[in-house]
Amino acid sequence: MPLLVIRRYWTSYLFCMCILLASCNTQQQTSPLPPGDPDNGGLFLPGNFEAVVVADSLGRARHLTVNTNGDIYVKLTYNDIMHGRGGTVGLRDANNDGKADIITYFGDYKDEGGLPAGMAVHNGYLYTSTVKQIFRNKLQPGELAPSSKTEIIVIDDDEELRKHWHTAKPFAFDSKGHMYVPFGAPTDAAQDIKVAGPAGIPGGKGLDPAPDLEKYAGIWRFDADKKGQTQKDGYKYATGIRSVLAIDWNPMDDCLYVAMNGMDNFHTRYPQVYSAWQAAVLPSEPLLKVTENSNFGWPYAYYDHMLGKNVLQPGYGGDGKTIGRAAQFDVPAMGFPGHWAPMDLLFYKGDQFPERYKQGAFVAFHGSTDRSPYPQAGYIVCFVPFVNGKATNSWEVFADGFTGVDTVFNTSDARYRPMGLAMGPDGSLYISESNKGRIWRVMYKGDKKQFGAAQLAAMEKRKERTYIKTPDEVKDNLGMGGEMNGLVLYNSYCATCHQRDGKGDNNRYPPLVGSNWIVGNKEQLIKVILNGLQGEIKVNGKTFNGVMPAHGGFLDDHAIASIATYINKRFNNESRLVSSAEVTKIRNASGNGSTMVSSHTGN
Repeated sequence: MPLLVIRRYWTSYLFCMCILLASCNTQQQTSPLPPGDPDNGGLFLPGNFEAVVVADSLGRARHLTVNTNGDIYVKLTYNDIMHGRGGTVGLRDANNDGKADIITYFGDYKDEGGLPAGMAVHNGYLYTSTVKQIFRNKLQPGELAPSSKTEIIVIDDDEELRKHWHTAKPFAFDSKGHMYVPFGAPTDAAQDIKVAGPAGIPGGKGLDPAPDLEKYAGIWRFDADKKGQTQKDGYKYATGIRSVLAIDWNPMDDCLYVAMNGMDNFHTRYPQVYSAWQAAVLPSEPLLKVTENSNFGWPYAYYDHMLGKNVLQPGYGGDGKTIGRAAQFDVPAMGFPGHWAPMDLLFYKGDQFPERYKQGAFVAFHGSTDRSPYPQAGYIVCFVPFVNGKATNSWEVFADGFTGVDTVFNTSDARYRPMGLAMGPDGSLYISESNKGRIWRVMYKGDKKQFGAAQLAAMEKRKERTYIKTPDEVKDNLGMGGEMNGLVLYNSYCATCHQRDGKGDNNRYPPLVGSNWIVGNKEQLIKVILNGLQGEIKVNGKTFNGVMPAHGGFLDDHAIASIATYINKRFNNESRLVSSAEVTKIRNASGNGSTMVSSHTGN
């Protein structure tokens, strides 16, 4: 198995290796807690909690897990150090100072897609997932990188997988030898993928009945130890679940829970029904208690956390208020604000934290990508208290400070994006993030019996921050185009000619990728989308002569700004967003979108 080992803190390394040989499997459990970093690694935490940065810049980290001896394993999206191979990194703190002294990259697999997630130590095995398979390696005492033969447990043999959204394979285990795996919905809202693509198109209707529900949008149960299983070998445990990365088994009620990622782009697809503000806060990202034969209603329904009800999805005739057939589906345990992107879920089972944390769940939120024109939101770790075995309809900010900025205009503004959660053998909570690959260890250093409202007060005030609070419909409107909104609109109105990859058809329609017509010329791009284009043009050395219709007559300024933002960011790596105000100015100057741009004048 290929591996790369990086050793740090050389002055203590030889001494630490002697300790490891004698007590590798017990050291972490018996040693006192290390000191936290002076600034808690940039995190804000409840009173008497501390954090230390275990490792930094590991690569684009996803889920993580901690072995019984304290070794940490982190799943990477793509390992830049080993050029895509060695997608797992092992960390060992040999001298108990809280910092990883030994960092080992290993794994002879290469991920496909950008959303690999699963990583867990279970019954002495390290389980890992890619989008196509779940496999495991036996962990031997003293080893950081496993030398055992890889055993493939589940294979996703779907030939259409590359064309789908929501292909990650996280997993959870019960106490009876079962493993639970979500197979995500291939589309956002069950429109015909052959016509509308995964994102859907404005005004599009969902297929009814939805054929995706047969093989997707649910949880399948497998034998955790049986090799070579495919989806057909599993048991369809629950359905109507769009997309899941946050999944855990709750030992308190012996039940599976997931935090689901809700649908996107309600205003973009149904502007007559949903305002931009409604689309920013809806639908909810619900916490689901999943029992056998549960049905949570995707794609026919969504959960509105403000109403506390399932509501009929607009693609099936919903208007934001009508319940209709949504009443027949299971109701979530509670709901978080829309688009926060729950990435991991952890029921705390340790003894280090105050007792209240054993009665609830931690949730890591990656942060939104499609709340424009309002600030992006999420980017925190929450705690959901449980009372009498049930989730309360409330949540607390447990860890904050990941964004590094007060207002997140665009997802790329956030310094860190919380991703994975894991508990160490001593009860410490570990957090991973996906931008740079930083790992935090969170510890409690106070009197557990004295922990209460005073220690939580400062965190409650952090709910007033723009990336956490419910935005004011008027005051918090930033007027910026949104990349995800632009994706739907581009695929609906532009991709037929310019293609989904922006490279044109090399014949009639010019490329947008690297186009000398639009790169660095935002005003020109807005004019062309708004007013259309006619006449001969030369793009990247090749001549094109056709007519592009104007879109200003039926798309509003935010829609135009979103398309321009999407083109700039996706095809030309330009980070600056296009604002609705910029579109309005050009629209007014050109006669409300009715003046076609001439290729000769450029205006």
